[in-house]
Amino acid sequence: MTELNAEVLDLIKKAQKNEITEYRVYSMLAKHMKDPGNADVLRKIAEDEKKHHDFWMRFTGISQTPSRRTVLKYYWIARIFGITFGIKLMEKNEEKAEEVYSKVAGIIPEAMAIAAEEDSHEHQLIALIREEKLQYVGSVVLGLNDALVELTGSLAGFTFALQNNRIIALAGLITGIAAAFSMAASEYLSNKAENAGEKAGRASLYTGIAYILTVLLLILPYLVLSTPIISLLITLATAVLIIWLFNYYLSVATDVPFGKRFWEMTLVSLGVAALSFGIGFALKTLMGIDI
Repeated sequence: MTELNAEVLDLIKKAQKNEITEYRVYSMLAKHMKDPGNADVLRKIAEDEKKHHDFWMRFTGISQTPSRRTVLKYYWIARIFGITFGIKLMEKNEEKAEEVYSKVAGIIPEAMAIAAEEDSHEHQLIALIREEKLQYVGSVVLGLNDALVELTGSLAGFTFALQNNRIIALAGLITGIAAAFSMAASEYLSNKAENAGEKAGRASLYTGIAYILTVLLLILPYLVLSTPIISLLITLATAVLIIWLFNYYLSVATDVPFGKRFWEMTLVSLGVAALSFGIGFALKTLMGIDI
């Protein structure tokens, strides 16, 4: 048996614990999958993680127990936000076995070969997961993006023109809900025209839900506060937060770049809001209306 110093042994023990923790997460998720194909994929990934753990046990001489807190954390993230997002987030945030493999490769030559083989297999398996949430990302993006751009602009214009939170909230709700139905209908007809068939209804539903949820979050400050400008600032901050969260989700779940999309959506939304605020000021001044 290869002699290992205390530092290397500690690294291996951490990697071993991480592998058995991920094994438990994948195993728990597999038991709750309705799709047999997804359940089979998760079981195969779990088997790989168990093999990783057993490989390291040859050097540590002990069998590790999973981190209960980490298991529950990623199990519920995956159940709530989707399997793909949950497991990819776990792989990004947990200490990767590959890093340990590279550090001990000089002492344990077979480590890197096993790591490369198993990591490649794992990514291939993750790519096989079928998840409805990710099939309709385009529809969610459509609803979210349109709501952010249109409603931040409308609320900015209403804020200066109307100067009354209740009236602004009412106008925003009417505008937002009507636009949500319009956008959902457009998405339905667009998918029908492309012969999407059964997907048309779900695509329109995802678009409409994303739009209405965004509308409610953006209008909320006007419903609970009494100062229009403060409400607008909180609404704009909320819009930026929604953009950040959504793009972070996409960057993890679909491996798209985070920075470019985030700044594009943020600059467009805030730019339209600034333009609309100016239009509201100009129209109020020109028409001599004071509410």
